[in-house]
Amino acid sequence: MAEIQTLGVVGAGAMGRGIAQIAAQAGLTVRLYDTSAQAVEAARSALADTWAKLAAKGKLSAEQVSAAQANVVPAADVAALADCDLVIEAIIERLDIKRELFAQLEAVVGPDCILASNTSSLSITAIAAGCKTPQRVAGYHFFNPVPLMKVVEVIDGLRTEPAVGDALMALARRMGHTPVRAKDMPGFIVNHAGRGMNTEGLRVAQEGVATFAQVDAVMREQAGFRMGPFELLDLTALDVSHPVMESIYRQFFDEPRFKPSPITTVRFAGGLIGKKAGEGFYTYRDGQKQVPAEPAVPALPAGLKVWVSPAHAEGQARVRALLQANGVEPVEGATAPADALILVTPFGDDVSTSVAEQGLDGARTVGVDALHAFEPTRRRTVMVSPATQPAWRDAAHALFAKDGAAVTVIDDSPGFVAQRIVACIVNIAADIAQQRIATAADIDRAVTLGLGYPQGPLAMGDALGAARILEILRNVQRVTGDPRYRPSLWLQRRVQLGLSLLTDHAA
Repeated sequence: MAEIQTLGVVGAGAMGRGIAQIAAQAGLTVRLYDTSAQAVEAARSALADTWAKLAAKGKLSAEQVSAAQANVVPAADVAALADCDLVIEAIIERLDIKRELFAQLEAVVGPDCILASNTSSLSITAIAAGCKTPQRVAGYHFFNPVPLMKVVEVIDGLRTEPAVGDALMALARRMGHTPVRAKDMPGFIVNHAGRGMNTEGLRVAQEGVATFAQVDAVMREQAGFRMGPFELLDLTALDVSHPVMESIYRQFFDEPRFKPSPITTVRFAGGLIGKKAGEGFYTYRDGQKQVPAEPAVPALPAGLKVWVSPAHAEGQARVRALLQANGVEPVEGATAPADALILVTPFGDDVSTSVAEQGLDGARTVGVDALHAFEPTRRRTVMVSPATQPAWRDAAHALFAKDGAAVTVIDDSPGFVAQRIVACIVNIAADIAQQRIATAADIDRAVTLGLGYPQGPLAMGDALGAARILEILRNVQRVTGDPRYRPSLWLQRRVQLGLSLLTDHAA
């Protein structure tokens, strides 16, 4: 296909304006159209302000600003887009309105003009079905704010010509973005992969395991994510996030992995939608999140004896090494002395199951999450069962805070907090790969750039140990009986064969 030089953008809101900005800066002629002429002028004014600020910071020269401004040309009507090589719509998320627009465009643009939708939730195949030439219709899903979110999903509908997607991939690179290729499935890559963090975080809270703030702190400071699920939901707001959760769940015919939570249903109905409303999972004062103070660290009992269960050798070794580094020598022996704190290190089990299966004294038993490395700067999670006595809970809290590390104490949960959320993130990404929605490399690229995760989910699974992730999922499923935790065949097979989770299908 000919190189794209003239780009039409329909919709002058935040997304359309952002697309126009990066295209104009890349030297394309942009014809900006909106049903409201005032919206087009407001967008051009906002772009002028943005470019002036970039120039003031030395990121653009005066000549670059002048050229970019000249590249954005207002279009009075759809007919003014007739000479475009590509038209991208960034309008309301309604299938009927998008189809109507594409029919209008087909009547005026040339036969080689690509028609692309910036939709985040609608089927590209369904949009294209209303066109006479569905072969030239593709998805081109940018993220807000477009200039800063350097990833774009290129989506092939069932009838999209491969050359159309290829041209969009090349254009994305010209505009300074990283393109990822996906086939037309609900949520594409990023919104699909994002189900793990949010829905599992909600599940943890719904089970009464931990508070919203505790879950967020564990995911940030133990698992290494930039934000926890509830901070993220407050930022995106439930009037956006909750309908997406419901939509993806329904579009996958009630797939248990994506099951939403009544927690968001109730909060959405009550207007507690997030930061922009001043109240969500947190309250906000002057835009600042209000986080409850953490409980004080209890005093460490003098002469505390500690026995670490050998049932999970890797967890036992990590905990023993940490205790020894902090001057505490664990008690040796195959069984726990009658006066010792009992520590278990399950992967995917809860404390109650560990007590029952290992024949331990439930009153003295506390779980420790040993999936992530122990460092003084990394938060630690200890877990109690309904039988754990407060004195032993407090002793464990004090013990693991001895070197100044933050400690979160949670109620019984198969897979603690970080284990089960991370395992779900990895598992859903593995299943996206299994369904051939995208390549393994593109899944990791899309999630890292689109969601800001510390690693792509498949690389994360490799780093933590794919076999360990599989063990966590199998144990959580066994304890809960919930099919949401069933392991993806992609994960299972690569563990069985000793392959990286980034190993794609054979050609």
